[in-house]
Formats: sequence, C-alpha cells, structure tokens
Amino acid sequence: MPRKFMTFLVAVAFAYAAFCMALFAFQRSLIYFPQPREIKTPQSTMILPVEDAELVVTIRPRVGPKAIVYFGGNAEDVSLNLPSFDKAFPDHALYLLHYRSYGGSSGTPSEEAIQQDALTLFDKVRAEHSDIAVIGRSLGTGVAVHLSSQRSASRLILVTPYDSLQEIAADQFPYAPVKWLLRDKFDSGKYASRITIPTAIVAAEHDEVIPSSSTRKLFERFGKGVASMKVIPATGHNTISNSSEYLAAIQVAL
Repeated sequence: MPRKFMTFLVAVAFAYAAFCMALFAFQRSLIYFPQPREIKTPQSTMILPVEDAELVVTIRPRVGPKAIVYFGGNAEDVSLNLPSFDKAFPDHALYLLHYRSYGGSSGTPSEEAIQQDALTLFDKVRAEHSDIAVIGRSLGTGVAVHLSSQRSASRLILVTPYDSLQEIAADQFPYAPVKWLLRDKFDSGKYASRITIPTAIVAAEHDEVIPSSSTRKLFERFGKGVASMKVIPATGHNTISNSSEYLAAIQVAL
C-alpha cells in the first residue's frame, strides 16, 4: 500500500476519532437549549427543592382534584403556555416544570436528573390533587412517558412525540456510533408497553424534526386500545400550538 495513501487513512481515522470525541463531549449542548422565563410573577412561581438543585415551576393554583403537569421541549420557555392553558383548562391546577438551567432553575440538565425531577414534582402534586394529567411536548414526551410508567397518572398526552431520541440522533449523525456515544437516550418505546392509562398522541402533519415513522412506531408500542392519535393538519413541529385544534385536542383527551 502506497505510503501517501496510508498517511491519508491515518489522517481520516484521527479526524473521525476527533469528531466522535467532540460529539460525545458536547452532546448535551446539542440536546438542551435552556431558555429564560418570561412570566415570573410571585403568584405564578413555585420553587421545588431537589437533592442537588432548586427547580422553578410555573403554576396556576387551583383547589380541587384535577391538575396538569407539563414537560416542555428542549428550547421551550414553558411559562409562555400559562395564558392559553389558564383559559383552556380552568378546572385544573397547572404545574409547568422548568428543567435544570431553564427559567431560573439551577443545576445541569440530563436525562437521569430530569426524570428524577419529574417524579419529585409529580409526588408533590399528588399530595394535593388526585386526578393528574401528564402532558409532554417534544423532548418532554420522553419525560412524560417515563413518569407515567412509574406513577399512577390519570391520563397521558404526548405532543409531537418520538420513539427514541437515540433513533433521531442516529438519523442526524448517520456516520457516528450514536448507540455508544449518546448518554441521554429518552427511550420512550421502552416504557410505552407498561402504560395502561388513556394516552393521546397529538402529531403535526408536517413535523420537520420528528419523523412521522418515529411517532407511529411509538404509537404502536402501546397496548391495544390504550393510545389514540390525532394529526393536526398544516402544522409543523414548532407551529402545532398555533393551531386552534391543538388545545381542542388536549381538551378532548382530558
């Protein structure tokens, strides 16, 4: 084998190794995009202490059995949902979690940390409300699915969900060994079969982030009769909530 060609192969191998090392080192900066909190009045804010952080939860208190716990997308300020949710769900107390480093929450986001934080929030809400609906959007659907496999929520609503974040990452980086590099996999499909509560999937017709095949795969992992799916026409991943059908679909599921 010519020496120049060997040198070229070695250079390519080093470049590929450097790419994989960088992808591993900076992967969470590609997953999480912390956002500041726009709505921050004292009456709409709850502080949730956890083991190694303090989390901000945007709330709308309401006495009664019904509550909604909401987990947002990877670049979402969940407080912005408060005005529309306030009008759409007047009988529910609202709890919208700001992940670690989002909206004034301390700590660093990771799958393990967020999932544990979700359980802590649910347990706190359960102490005051017996009928809890769990809603997840985009990244938050992985949080919501895991939570619902561990706790007795009343119903589960998933907006633009995926079967596995690992699958999405593998599509975006087809030449990288994603299976071995990715730490936060959010494998919703692994937990879907354990869920028996009524589950509604709300998908965007033209989702440019989550392939429809991934959403369909997740839907098919639920037991027979557990999940239903509604596709909202003429919407994308980030515009689905602009449709009048979005909140209407959630209202029906509640």
